Amino acid sequence: MAEQLIVKNLEFIKVLPSWAQELSYKYLSKTTNLYIVHGNIRDFLPNKMIEGEFIFVRIQEFVSEVLFGNKDIIAYYDRSSGINFCTPEMRDQYIKVMRRQYPDLEPEALISRDPIKAFDLLEKYFLLNIPNKKRIVLIIDYAETIVPFTDLSRMDDEDRYCLVTLNRWSHDPIFTQGDVSVILLTENLADLSPRLVGTPTTVKVNIPIPDETVRRKFLEFLDRKDELMLEHRLNPERVAKITSGLNLMNLNQLAAESYQEDKPITLEYLRVKKKEIIENEGAGLLEFIESEHDLSMVSGHDFVKKRFKSAARAIKQGRFDVLPMGYLIAGPVGTGKSFMVTAFAGEIGIPIVRFQNFRSKWQGVTESNLEKALNILKAMSPVGVMIDEADAFLGDRNQEGDSGTSNRIFAQIASFMGNTEYRGKIIWFLITCRPDLLPIDLKRQGRAEEHLALFYPETAIEKEELFSTLIRKLKMKVKEFPISDLLKRHRFESSGADLESILIRAKFNAAMEGHVIVTREDMEQAFEDFIPPAYPHEIELQNLVAVLECTSREMVPKRFQNLDRTKLVNQIRDLKELLGERE
Repeated sequence: MAEQLIVKNLEFIKVLPSWAQELSYKYLSKTTNLYIVHGNIRDFLPNKMIEGEFIFVRIQEFVSEVLFGNKDIIAYYDRSSGINFCTPEMRDQYIKVMRRQYPDLEPEALISRDPIKAFDLLEKYFLLNIPNKKRIVLIIDYAETIVPFTDLSRMDDEDRYCLVTLNRWSHDPIFTQGDVSVILLTENLADLSPRLVGTPTTVKVNIPIPDETVRRKFLEFLDRKDELMLEHRLNPERVAKITSGLNLMNLNQLAAESYQEDKPITLEYLRVKKKEIIENEGAGLLEFIESEHDLSMVSGHDFVKKRFKSAARAIKQGRFDVLPMGYLIAGPVGTGKSFMVTAFAGEIGIPIVRFQNFRSKWQGVTESNLEKALNILKAMSPVGVMIDEADAFLGDRNQEGDSGTSNRIFAQIASFMGNTEYRGKIIWFLITCRPDLLPIDLKRQGRAEEHLALFYPETAIEKEELFSTLIRKLKMKVKEFPISDLLKRHRFESSGADLESILIRAKFNAAMEGHVIVTREDMEQAFEDFIPPAYPHEIELQNLVAVLECTSREMVPKRFQNLDRTKLVNQIRDLKELLGERE
Protein backbone atom coordinates (compact mmCIF):
# COMPACT_ATOMS: atom_id res chain seq x y z
CA MET A 1 0.00 0.00 0.00
CA ALA A 2 2.82 2.40 0.94
CA GLU A 3 4.62 1.59 -2.33
CA GLN A 4 1.44 2.32 -4.32
CA LEU A 5 1.08 5.65 -2.54
CA ILE A 6 4.69 6.60 -3.34
CA VAL A 7 4.21 5.68 -7.03
CA LYS A 8 0.99 7.72 -7.17
CA ASN A 9 2.77 10.71 -5.60
CA LEU A 10 5.64 10.48 -8.09
CA GLU A 11 3.24 10.34 -11.05
CA PHE A 12 1.43 13.42 -9.73
CA ILE A 13 4.71 15.30 -9.25
CA LYS A 14 5.65 14.87 -12.92
CA VAL A 15 2.80 17.16 -14.04
CA LEU A 16 3.87 20.00 -11.73
CA PRO A 17 6.09 22.98 -12.71
CA SER A 18 9.81 22.18 -12.35
CA TRP A 19 10.20 24.26 -9.17
CA ALA A 20 7.20 22.49 -7.56
CA GLN A 21 8.66 19.12 -8.60
CA GLU A 22 11.91 20.03 -6.88
CA LEU A 23 10.08 21.06 -3.70
CA SER A 24 7.98 17.89 -3.74
CA TYR A 25 10.94 15.56 -4.27
CA LYS A 26 12.84 17.21 -1.42
CA TYR A 27 9.79 16.88 0.81
CA LEU A 28 9.31 13.19 -0.03
CA SER A 29 13.01 12.51 0.63
CA LYS A 30 12.49 13.50 4.31
CA THR A 31 16.09 14.78 4.50
CA THR A 32 15.22 18.30 5.64
CA ASN A 33 12.28 20.35 6.86
CA LEU A 34 13.29 23.98 6.16
CA TYR A 35 12.62 25.37 2.67
CA ILE A 36 13.10 28.81 1.16
CA VAL A 37 10.94 29.50 -1.90
CA HIS A 38 12.06 32.68 -3.70
CA GLY A 39 11.84 34.51 -7.00
CA ASN A 40 8.58 35.10 -8.88
CA ILE A 41 6.37 34.32 -5.88
CA ARG A 42 3.85 37.17 -6.40
CA ASP A 43 2.67 35.88 -9.75
CA PHE A 44 -0.33 33.77 -10.82
CA LEU A 45 0.16 30.03 -10.41
CA PRO A 46 -2.01 27.53 -12.30
CA ASN A 47 -3.75 25.49 -9.61
CA LYS A 48 -5.61 23.11 -11.91
CA MET A 49 -6.02 22.65 -15.62
CA ILE A 50 -9.25 21.05 -16.78
CA GLU A 51 -9.51 20.99 -20.56
CA GLY A 52 -7.19 23.99 -20.75
CA GLU A 53 -9.00 26.05 -18.11
CA PHE A 54 -6.64 27.66 -15.61
CA ILE A 55 -7.53 28.57 -12.04
CA PHE A 56 -4.87 30.94 -10.71
CA VAL A 57 -4.06 31.17 -7.03
CA ARG A 58 -1.57 32.69 -4.58
CA ILE A 59 1.53 30.70 -3.80
CA GLN A 60 0.28 29.88 -0.28
CA GLU A 61 -2.82 28.28 -1.79
CA PHE A 62 -0.79 26.48 -4.44
CA VAL A 63 1.49 24.92 -1.82
CA SER A 64 -1.48 24.09 0.43
CA GLU A 65 -3.88 22.69 -2.15
CA VAL A 66 -1.64 21.26 -4.87
CA LEU A 67 1.46 20.08 -3.04
CA PHE A 68 -0.08 19.11 0.30
CA GLY A 69 -3.75 18.61 -0.63
CA ASN A 70 -5.07 20.72 2.30
CA LYS A 71 -4.54 17.76 4.63
CA ASP A 72 -3.74 17.74 8.34
CA ILE A 73 -2.34 21.11 9.55
CA ILE A 74 -1.23 23.92 7.22
CA ALA A 75 -0.56 27.17 9.06
CA TYR A 76 0.29 30.62 7.63
CA TYR A 77 2.15 33.48 9.27
CA ASP A 78 3.22 36.97 8.26
CA ARG A 79 3.66 40.20 10.20
CA SER A 80 0.48 41.77 8.84
CA SER A 81 -2.02 38.91 9.17
CA GLY A 82 -0.51 37.06 12.11
CA ILE A 83 -1.31 33.33 12.50
CA ASN A 84 -3.83 31.85 10.10
CA PHE A 85 -4.69 28.50 8.52
CA CYS A 86 -5.56 27.33 5.02
CA THR A 87 -9.12 26.34 6.00
CA PRO A 88 -11.58 27.69 8.60
CA GLU A 89 -11.83 24.19 10.09
CA MET A 90 -8.07 24.08 10.77
CA ARG A 91 -8.24 27.52 12.35
CA ASP A 92 -11.17 26.56 14.56
CA GLN A 93 -9.43 23.35 15.62
CA TYR A 94 -6.27 25.31 16.53
CA ILE A 95 -8.19 27.78 18.71
CA LYS A 96 -10.20 24.97 20.33
CA VAL A 97 -7.12 22.90 21.24
CA MET A 98 -5.07 25.87 22.43
CA ARG A 99 -7.93 27.32 24.52
CA ARG A 100 -8.40 23.93 26.17
CA GLN A 101 -4.67 23.60 26.83
CA TYR A 102 -4.10 27.26 27.78
CA PRO A 103 -7.44 28.62 29.08
CA ASP A 104 -5.98 31.99 30.06
CA LEU A 105 -5.29 32.90 26.41
CA GLU A 106 -7.88 34.99 24.59
CA PRO A 107 -8.79 34.05 20.97
CA GLU A 108 -7.17 37.29 19.70
CA ALA A 109 -3.90 36.42 21.42
CA LEU A 110 -3.83 33.06 19.64
CA ILE A 111 -3.51 34.74 16.22
CA SER A 112 -0.78 37.18 17.31
CA ARG A 113 1.12 39.26 14.73
CA ASP A 114 4.15 39.49 17.02
CA PRO A 115 6.69 36.91 15.74
CA ILE A 116 8.00 35.99 19.20
CA LYS A 117 4.51 35.25 20.53
CA ALA A 118 3.38 33.65 17.27
CA PHE A 119 6.37 31.27 17.03
CA ASP A 120 5.94 30.27 20.67
CA LEU A 121 2.23 29.51 20.16
CA LEU A 122 2.82 27.59 16.93
CA GLU A 123 5.58 25.51 18.50
CA LYS A 124 3.28 24.58 21.40
CA TYR A 125 0.56 23.57 18.94
CA PHE A 126 2.94 21.54 16.78
CA LEU A 127 4.28 19.65 19.81
CA LEU A 128 0.72 18.73 20.78
CA ASN A 129 0.08 17.25 17.32
CA ILE A 130 3.37 15.57 16.47
CA PRO A 131 2.56 12.48 18.60
CA ASN A 132 -0.67 12.10 16.58
CA LYS A 133 1.40 11.64 13.36
CA LYS A 134 -0.11 14.79 11.88
CA ARG A 135 1.52 16.25 8.76
CA ILE A 136 2.31 19.86 9.65
CA VAL A 137 3.30 22.68 7.28
CA LEU A 138 4.06 26.27 8.32
CA ILE A 139 4.27 28.85 5.49
CA ILE A 140 5.92 32.14 6.49
CA ASP A 141 5.43 34.94 3.96
CA TYR A 142 7.59 38.08 3.72
CA ALA A 143 10.31 36.11 5.49
CA GLU A 144 12.77 38.98 4.95
CA THR A 145 10.86 40.92 7.63
CA ILE A 146 11.37 38.06 10.11
CA VAL A 147 15.02 37.12 9.50
CA PRO A 148 16.47 40.04 7.47
CA PHE A 149 19.93 40.23 5.92
CA THR A 150 22.23 41.86 8.47
CA ASP A 151 25.23 41.07 10.64
CA LEU A 152 24.48 39.14 13.79
CA SER A 153 25.89 42.02 15.84
CA ARG A 154 23.29 44.40 14.34
CA MET A 155 20.28 42.15 14.94
CA ASP A 156 17.83 43.16 17.65
CA ASP A 157 16.48 40.64 20.17
CA GLU A 158 13.43 39.83 18.04
CA ASP A 159 15.51 39.09 14.92
CA ARG A 160 17.86 36.86 16.91
CA TYR A 161 14.95 34.99 18.46
CA CYS A 162 13.42 34.30 15.03
CA LEU A 163 16.76 33.23 13.55
CA VAL A 164 17.55 30.86 16.40
CA THR A 165 14.01 29.44 16.45
CA LEU A 166 13.95 28.65 12.73
CA ASN A 167 17.43 27.13 12.89
CA ARG A 168 16.43 25.06 15.92
CA TRP A 169 13.28 23.79 14.22
CA SER A 170 15.40 22.67 11.26
CA HIS A 171 17.71 20.62 13.52
CA ASP A 172 15.53 19.57 16.47
CA PRO A 173 14.96 15.76 16.26
CA ILE A 174 11.38 16.20 17.48
CA PHE A 175 10.64 18.33 14.41
CA THR A 176 12.84 16.52 11.89
CA GLN A 177 11.57 13.05 12.85
CA GLY A 178 7.99 14.32 13.03
CA ASP A 179 6.37 15.46 9.79
CA VAL A 180 6.92 19.22 10.26
CA SER A 181 7.90 21.42 7.30
CA VAL A 182 8.65 25.16 7.42
CA ILE A 183 8.47 27.09 4.14
CA LEU A 184 9.82 30.66 3.96
CA LEU A 185 8.63 32.89 1.11
CA THR A 186 10.69 35.83 -0.17
CA GLU A 187 11.23 37.51 -3.53
CA ASN A 188 15.00 37.88 -3.14
CA LEU A 189 17.19 35.30 -1.45
CA ALA A 190 19.71 38.05 -0.71
CA ASP A 191 17.16 39.76 1.59
CA LEU A 192 17.37 36.89 4.12
CA SER A 193 19.94 36.28 6.84
CA PRO A 194 22.94 34.48 5.29
CA ARG A 195 23.16 32.36 8.46
CA LEU A 196 19.82 30.83 7.52
CA VAL A 197 20.32 30.75 3.75
CA GLY A 198 23.76 29.20 4.07
CA THR A 199 22.72 26.35 6.36
CA PRO A 200 23.42 23.03 4.57
CA THR A 201 20.04 21.63 5.62
CA THR A 202 18.10 24.53 4.08
CA VAL A 203 16.55 23.77 0.68
CA LYS A 204 16.34 26.77 -1.67
CA VAL A 205 13.79 26.63 -4.49
CA ASN A 206 13.54 29.36 -7.13
CA ILE A 207 10.30 30.17 -8.95
CA PRO A 208 11.35 31.58 -12.34
CA ILE A 209 9.59 34.19 -14.39
CA PRO A 210 7.33 32.25 -16.83
CA ASP A 211 8.94 30.99 -20.03
CA GLU A 212 7.49 31.30 -23.52
CA THR A 213 5.39 28.12 -23.23
CA VAL A 214 3.68 29.20 -20.00
CA ARG A 215 3.08 32.70 -21.37
CA ARG A 216 1.51 31.26 -24.51
CA LYS A 217 -0.82 28.97 -22.54
CA PHE A 218 -1.90 31.85 -20.33
CA LEU A 219 -2.57 34.11 -23.33
CA GLU A 220 -4.56 31.34 -25.02
CA PHE A 221 -6.54 30.98 -21.80
CA LEU A 222 -7.34 34.73 -21.84
CA ASP A 223 -8.18 34.51 -25.54
CA ARG A 224 -10.71 31.71 -24.95
CA LYS A 225 -12.35 33.87 -22.30
CA ASP A 226 -12.55 36.73 -24.85
CA GLU A 227 -10.39 38.88 -22.58
CA LEU A 228 -7.50 39.31 -25.03
CA MET A 229 -7.78 41.92 -27.81
CA LEU A 230 -5.01 41.68 -30.41
CA GLU A 231 -4.51 43.47 -33.70
CA HIS A 232 -4.85 41.23 -36.77
CA ARG A 233 -1.08 40.67 -37.14
CA LEU A 234 -0.76 39.24 -33.62
CA ASN A 235 -1.79 35.99 -31.98
CA PRO A 236 -1.04 34.46 -28.53
CA GLU A 237 1.97 32.56 -29.90
CA ARG A 238 3.63 35.66 -31.33
CA VAL A 239 2.86 37.79 -28.27
CA ALA A 240 4.38 35.06 -26.06
CA LYS A 241 7.61 35.24 -28.08
CA ILE A 242 8.06 39.00 -27.71
CA THR A 243 7.06 39.33 -24.04
CA SER A 244 10.10 37.61 -22.52
CA GLY A 245 10.82 39.05 -19.08
CA LEU A 246 7.16 39.63 -18.22
CA ASN A 247 5.24 37.48 -15.74
CA LEU A 248 1.60 36.44 -15.91
CA MET A 249 0.48 39.33 -13.70
CA ASN A 250 2.06 41.73 -16.21
CA LEU A 251 0.34 40.01 -19.15
CA ASN A 252 -2.99 40.03 -17.35
CA GLN A 253 -2.57 43.76 -16.68
CA LEU A 254 -1.80 44.47 -20.34
CA ALA A 255 -4.83 42.49 -21.46
CA ALA A 256 -7.10 44.12 -18.85
CA GLU A 257 -6.02 47.67 -19.75
CA SER A 258 -6.48 46.98 -23.47
CA TYR A 259 -9.92 45.42 -22.86
CA GLN A 260 -11.02 48.30 -20.62
CA GLU A 261 -9.97 50.90 -23.19
CA ASP A 262 -11.44 48.81 -26.04
CA LYS A 263 -8.16 49.10 -27.96
CA PRO A 264 -6.45 46.06 -29.51
CA ILE A 265 -2.88 45.36 -28.39
CA THR A 266 -0.37 46.39 -31.08
CA LEU A 267 3.35 45.70 -31.52
CA GLU A 268 4.18 49.29 -30.61
CA TYR A 269 2.00 49.08 -27.49
CA LEU A 270 3.81 45.89 -26.45
CA ARG A 271 7.21 47.46 -27.07
CA VAL A 272 6.47 50.53 -24.95
CA LYS A 273 4.74 48.57 -22.16
CA LYS A 274 7.45 45.90 -21.98
CA LYS A 275 10.14 48.56 -21.62
CA GLU A 276 8.10 50.37 -18.97
CA ILE A 277 7.26 47.22 -16.96
CA ILE A 278 10.78 45.76 -16.96
CA GLU A 279 12.38 49.07 -16.00
CA ASN A 280 9.84 49.40 -13.16
CA GLU A 281 10.26 45.77 -12.06
CA GLY A 282 14.01 46.28 -12.11
CA ALA A 283 13.58 49.31 -9.83
CA GLY A 284 15.80 51.40 -12.09
CA LEU A 285 18.55 48.77 -12.20
CA LEU A 286 18.15 48.07 -15.93
CA GLU A 287 17.67 50.61 -18.72
CA PHE A 288 16.37 49.57 -22.12
CA ILE A 289 18.48 50.83 -25.00
CA GLU A 290 16.56 51.24 -28.21
CA SER A 291 18.75 51.22 -31.31
CA GLU A 292 17.65 53.00 -34.48
CA HIS A 293 20.76 51.84 -36.34
CA ASP A 294 22.48 48.66 -37.45
CA LEU A 295 26.14 47.98 -38.28
CA SER A 296 25.82 49.76 -41.62
CA MET A 297 25.91 53.01 -39.62
CA VAL A 298 29.36 52.20 -38.21
CA SER A 299 32.30 53.62 -40.14
CA GLY A 300 35.65 51.83 -40.13
CA HIS A 301 36.49 49.13 -37.57
CA ASP A 302 36.07 46.55 -40.36
CA PHE A 303 37.47 43.63 -38.39
CA VAL A 304 35.14 44.24 -35.42
CA LYS A 305 32.11 44.69 -37.70
CA LYS A 306 32.98 41.43 -39.47
CA ARG A 307 33.06 39.60 -36.13
CA PHE A 308 29.72 41.07 -35.06
CA LYS A 309 28.08 40.29 -38.40
CA SER A 310 29.22 36.67 -38.09
CA ALA A 311 27.76 36.55 -34.57
CA ALA A 312 24.49 38.07 -35.86
CA ARG A 313 24.30 35.39 -38.55
CA ALA A 314 24.80 32.66 -35.92
CA ILE A 315 22.02 34.10 -33.74
CA LYS A 316 19.58 34.27 -36.66
CA GLN A 317 20.38 30.62 -37.44
CA GLY A 318 19.79 29.64 -33.81
CA ARG A 319 23.44 28.59 -33.33
CA PHE A 320 23.79 29.97 -29.80
CA ASP A 321 26.32 27.24 -29.00
CA VAL A 322 29.03 28.87 -31.15
CA LEU A 323 28.70 32.37 -29.68
CA PRO A 324 31.07 33.83 -27.09
CA MET A 325 29.74 34.26 -23.56
CA GLY A 326 30.64 37.92 -23.76
CA TYR A 327 32.72 40.63 -25.39
CA LEU A 328 35.32 42.99 -24.01
CA ILE A 329 35.18 46.21 -26.06
CA ALA A 330 38.29 48.32 -25.49
CA GLY A 331 39.67 51.50 -27.03
CA PRO A 332 40.30 55.17 -26.21
CA VAL A 333 37.49 57.56 -25.41
CA GLY A 334 35.33 58.72 -28.32
CA THR A 335 35.80 55.70 -30.59
CA GLY A 336 32.10 54.74 -30.50
CA LYS A 337 32.30 51.63 -28.34
CA SER A 338 28.79 51.98 -26.93
CA PHE A 339 27.40 52.89 -30.36
CA MET A 340 29.00 49.77 -31.85
CA VAL A 341 27.20 47.59 -29.27
CA THR A 342 23.80 49.22 -29.83
CA ALA A 343 24.30 48.91 -33.61
CA PHE A 344 24.97 45.20 -33.14
CA ALA A 345 21.72 44.91 -31.17
CA GLY A 346 19.92 46.68 -34.02
CA GLU A 347 21.48 44.22 -36.46
CA ILE A 348 20.01 41.14 -34.77
CA GLY A 349 16.81 42.60 -33.29
CA ILE A 350 17.29 41.41 -29.71
CA PRO A 351 16.70 43.76 -26.78
CA ILE A 352 19.71 45.27 -25.08
CA VAL A 353 19.81 46.73 -21.59
CA ARG A 354 22.34 48.83 -19.75
CA PHE A 355 23.19 47.88 -16.19
CA GLN A 356 22.56 50.86 -13.92
CA ASN A 357 24.18 51.40 -10.53
CA PHE A 358 22.78 48.72 -8.21
CA ARG A 359 24.94 49.58 -5.21
CA SER A 360 23.36 50.98 -2.04
CA LYS A 361 24.73 52.31 1.21
CA TRP A 362 22.28 50.08 3.10
CA GLN A 363 23.54 46.66 4.04
CA GLY A 364 22.01 43.83 2.04
CA VAL A 365 20.26 46.08 -0.50
CA THR A 366 23.10 45.83 -3.05
CA GLU A 367 22.97 42.02 -3.12
CA SER A 368 19.16 42.12 -3.31
CA ASN A 369 19.23 44.58 -6.22
CA LEU A 370 21.71 42.45 -8.12
CA GLU A 371 19.70 39.26 -7.57
CA LYS A 372 16.58 40.98 -8.88
CA ALA A 373 18.38 42.28 -11.99
CA LEU A 374 19.95 38.90 -12.80
CA ASN A 375 16.57 37.15 -12.48
CA ILE A 376 15.06 39.60 -14.96
CA LEU A 377 17.94 39.01 -17.40
CA LYS A 378 17.38 35.25 -17.23
CA ALA A 379 13.73 35.73 -18.08
CA MET A 380 14.43 38.19 -20.93
CA SER A 381 16.86 35.98 -22.84
CA PRO A 382 18.01 36.35 -25.54
CA VAL A 383 19.26 39.74 -24.39
CA GLY A 384 22.40 41.82 -24.59
CA VAL A 385 23.79 43.39 -21.41
CA MET A 386 25.96 46.47 -21.79
CA ILE A 387 28.15 47.66 -18.94
CA ASP A 388 29.81 51.02 -19.59
CA GLU A 389 33.01 51.88 -17.74
CA ALA A 390 33.17 48.23 -16.73
CA ASP A 391 36.48 48.58 -14.90
CA ALA A 392 34.93 51.02 -12.41
CA PHE A 393 31.43 49.53 -12.38
CA LEU A 394 32.28 45.92 -11.56
CA GLY A 395 35.14 46.33 -9.07
CA ASP A 396 37.15 43.25 -8.14
CA ARG A 397 37.55 40.49 -5.54
CA ASN A 398 39.88 42.45 -3.30
CA GLN A 399 37.97 45.64 -2.50
CA GLU A 400 37.84 46.69 1.14
CA GLY A 401 35.86 48.98 3.37
CA ASP A 402 32.28 47.82 2.77
CA SER A 403 32.05 44.70 4.95
CA GLY A 404 32.80 42.44 1.99
CA THR A 405 29.81 43.57 -0.10
CA SER A 406 31.93 44.40 -3.18
CA ASN A 407 33.71 41.06 -2.99
CA ARG A 408 30.40 39.20 -2.79
CA ILE A 409 28.73 41.01 -5.68
CA PHE A 410 31.84 40.63 -7.84
CA ALA A 411 31.81 36.88 -7.19
CA GLN A 412 28.06 36.76 -7.93
CA ILE A 413 28.44 38.58 -11.27
CA ALA A 414 31.51 36.55 -12.27
CA SER A 415 29.69 33.30 -11.49
CA PHE A 416 26.60 34.37 -13.46
CA MET A 417 28.66 35.52 -16.45
CA GLY A 418 30.47 32.18 -16.54
CA ASN A 419 27.31 30.03 -16.52
CA THR A 420 27.43 28.27 -19.90
CA GLU A 421 23.69 27.60 -19.65
CA TYR A 422 23.23 31.17 -20.88
CA ARG A 423 25.66 31.01 -23.81
CA GLY A 424 24.10 32.97 -26.67
CA LYS A 425 21.09 33.83 -24.51
CA ILE A 426 22.68 36.49 -22.31
CA ILE A 427 25.49 38.26 -24.17
CA TRP A 428 27.73 40.50 -22.07
CA PHE A 429 29.41 43.61 -23.45
CA LEU A 430 32.03 45.02 -21.08
CA ILE A 431 33.00 48.45 -22.40
CA THR A 432 36.08 50.21 -21.10
CA CYS A 433 38.88 52.49 -22.19
CA ARG A 434 41.10 50.88 -19.53
CA PRO A 435 40.91 47.10 -19.97
CA ASP A 436 44.11 46.76 -17.92
CA LEU A 437 42.08 47.74 -14.83
CA LEU A 438 39.46 45.05 -15.45
CA PRO A 439 40.09 41.93 -13.31
CA ILE A 440 41.38 38.96 -15.27
CA ASP A 441 38.53 36.88 -13.78
CA LEU A 442 36.11 38.67 -16.12
CA LYS A 443 38.39 38.72 -19.19
CA ARG A 444 39.18 35.02 -19.25
CA GLN A 445 37.68 32.43 -21.56
CA GLY A 446 34.15 31.54 -20.55
CA ARG A 447 33.24 35.12 -19.61
CA ALA A 448 34.14 38.16 -21.73
CA GLU A 449 36.15 35.84 -23.95
CA GLU A 450 36.08 37.79 -27.23
CA HIS A 451 38.36 40.85 -26.98
CA LEU A 452 37.74 43.58 -29.55
CA ALA A 453 39.34 47.03 -29.78
CA LEU A 454 38.35 50.25 -31.54
CA PHE A 455 40.82 52.99 -32.51
CA TYR A 456 40.75 56.50 -34.00
CA PRO A 457 40.68 56.78 -37.82
CA GLU A 458 44.23 57.10 -39.13
CA THR A 459 44.05 57.93 -42.84
CA ALA A 460 42.26 60.76 -44.64
CA ILE A 461 40.05 58.19 -46.39
CA GLU A 462 38.97 56.70 -43.05
CA LYS A 463 38.13 60.18 -41.75
CA GLU A 464 36.15 61.01 -44.91
CA GLU A 465 34.14 57.78 -44.54
CA LEU A 466 33.49 58.59 -40.90
CA PHE A 467 32.32 62.10 -41.83
CA SER A 468 29.85 60.70 -44.36
CA THR A 469 28.52 58.17 -41.85
CA LEU A 470 28.12 60.79 -39.13
CA ILE A 471 26.24 63.07 -41.52
CA ARG A 472 23.79 60.22 -42.16
CA LYS A 473 23.51 59.44 -38.46
CA LEU A 474 22.83 63.09 -37.55
CA LYS A 475 20.41 63.42 -40.52
CA MET A 476 22.20 66.59 -41.66
CA LYS A 477 21.79 68.35 -44.95
CA VAL A 478 25.22 69.39 -46.21
CA LYS A 479 26.08 71.24 -49.42
CA GLU A 480 28.51 69.03 -51.30
CA PHE A 481 32.19 70.03 -51.30
CA PRO A 482 35.44 68.03 -50.96
CA ILE A 483 35.77 67.47 -47.20
CA SER A 484 39.32 66.22 -47.81
CA ASP A 485 40.45 69.84 -48.20
CA LEU A 486 39.45 70.63 -44.61
CA LEU A 487 40.95 67.40 -43.25
CA LYS A 488 44.31 68.11 -44.93
CA ARG A 489 44.38 71.63 -43.54
CA HIS A 490 43.40 70.65 -39.99
CA ARG A 491 45.66 67.73 -39.10
CA PHE A 492 45.06 66.45 -35.56
CA GLU A 493 44.28 63.05 -34.12
CA SER A 494 40.51 63.05 -33.85
CA SER A 495 38.03 60.58 -32.47
CA GLY A 496 34.59 59.92 -33.85
CA ALA A 497 33.23 61.96 -30.95
CA ASP A 498 35.46 64.89 -31.96
CA LEU A 499 34.27 64.79 -35.57
CA GLU A 500 30.64 64.50 -34.45
CA SER A 501 31.14 67.54 -32.23
CA ILE A 502 32.53 69.51 -35.19
CA LEU A 503 29.53 68.56 -37.33
CA ILE A 504 27.06 69.61 -34.62
CA ARG A 505 28.87 72.97 -34.31
CA ALA A 506 28.66 73.40 -38.09
CA LYS A 507 24.93 72.63 -37.94
CA PHE A 508 24.59 75.23 -35.18
CA ASN A 509 26.47 77.79 -37.29
CA ALA A 510 24.06 77.17 -40.17
CA ALA A 511 21.06 77.58 -37.87
CA MET A 512 22.43 80.90 -36.60
CA GLU A 513 22.73 82.11 -40.19
CA GLY A 514 19.11 81.14 -40.79
CA HIS A 515 19.60 78.25 -43.21
CA VAL A 516 19.11 74.48 -42.91
CA ILE A 517 21.76 73.24 -45.33
CA VAL A 518 25.28 73.27 -43.86
CA THR A 519 27.71 75.06 -46.18
CA ARG A 520 31.47 74.86 -46.58
CA GLU A 521 31.78 78.14 -44.67
CA ASP A 522 29.81 76.73 -41.73
CA MET A 523 32.09 73.68 -41.68
CA GLU A 524 35.30 75.73 -41.98
CA GLN A 525 34.20 77.94 -39.09
CA ALA A 526 33.55 74.83 -36.94
CA PHE A 527 36.97 73.36 -37.78
CA GLU A 528 38.75 76.64 -37.06
CA ASP A 529 37.01 77.00 -33.71
CA PHE A 530 37.53 73.39 -32.55
CA ILE A 531 40.36 72.71 -30.11
CA PRO A 532 41.17 69.01 -29.60
CA PRO A 533 41.07 67.81 -25.97
CA ALA A 534 44.52 68.21 -24.39
CA TYR A 535 45.19 64.87 -22.65
CA PRO A 536 47.65 63.15 -25.01
CA HIS A 537 49.27 60.92 -22.38
CA GLU A 538 45.93 59.49 -21.25
CA ILE A 539 44.88 58.84 -24.86
CA GLU A 540 48.20 57.17 -25.66
CA LEU A 541 47.87 54.95 -22.57
CA GLN A 542 44.33 53.98 -23.59
CA ASN A 543 45.58 53.16 -27.09
CA LEU A 544 48.43 50.98 -25.82
CA VAL A 545 46.38 48.96 -23.31
CA ALA A 546 43.77 48.37 -26.06
CA VAL A 547 46.54 47.11 -28.38
CA LEU A 548 47.70 44.78 -25.63
CA GLU A 549 44.20 43.26 -25.43
CA CYS A 550 43.95 42.60 -29.19
CA THR A 551 43.98 38.94 -30.13
CA SER A 552 44.19 39.64 -33.87
CA ARG A 553 46.83 41.65 -35.73
CA GLU A 554 44.16 42.84 -38.18
CA MET A 555 42.56 44.93 -35.43
CA VAL A 556 45.78 46.75 -34.52
CA PRO A 557 46.49 50.15 -36.18
CA LYS A 558 49.51 50.08 -38.52
CA ARG A 559 51.62 52.32 -36.29
CA PHE A 560 51.41 49.73 -33.50
CA GLN A 561 51.63 46.51 -35.54
CA ASN A 562 55.43 46.16 -35.42
CA LEU A 563 55.72 47.21 -31.79
CA ASP A 564 57.52 44.59 -29.70
CA ARG A 565 55.28 43.30 -26.89
CA THR A 566 57.96 43.85 -24.24
CA LYS A 567 58.48 47.41 -25.47
CA LEU A 568 54.71 47.91 -25.39
CA VAL A 569 54.48 46.77 -21.76
CA ASN A 570 57.37 49.09 -20.84
CA GLN A 571 55.72 52.07 -22.54
CA ILE A 572 52.50 51.38 -20.63
CA ARG A 573 54.40 51.22 -17.35
CA ASP A 574 56.20 54.51 -18.12
CA LEU A 575 52.94 56.27 -18.99
CA LYS A 576 51.33 55.05 -15.78
CA GLU A 577 54.24 56.40 -13.76
CA LEU A 578 54.01 59.71 -15.63
CA LEU A 579 50.30 59.92 -14.80
CA GLY A 580 50.91 58.99 -11.17
CA GLU A 581 49.17 55.62 -11.31
CA ARG A 582 50.20 52.79 -9.04
CA GLU A 583 50.67 49.29 -10.42
